[in-house]
Amino acid sequence: MAYYLYTLTFLFLLTATAPLYDAYDTLMTRLTSARYSSLPTSFAGDAEAGLHSSNFDLSGNIEAEDGRAGLDESAKREVFIVMKRRGVGFDEARRIWVEERFAREGVGRDGRPLDKRAVMFS
Repeated sequence: MAYYLYTLTFLFLLTATAPLYDAYDTLMTRLTSARYSSLPTSFAGDAEAGLHSSNFDLSGNIEAEDGRAGLDESAKREVFIVMKRRGVGFDEARRIWVEERFAREGVGRDGRPLDKRAVMFS
């Protein structure tokens, strides 16, 4: 009798936990897709994703059927993140990204180095 009880308990637990694995998989898929988004790999894809403006026109590359892979992947990813987090357009996100990169690399907002030992000829 105990054998039947253990067998039924095991089968019940097995069937009761199966939907939990499916729910976990669905939840992780939704969280991952919300956090990460695939980036386009061509100039046409970049334009469709909103990574263009009147100041940064990709139409010449698209019309010429440029075979290159599009914009730089790492820069594109960082600009896309700025666009999503701050809710700004492409031009503003690109400006913010450039200023942050300048600050990381020791360059002032005007494009001159912040290092006091730097020698510039004009």
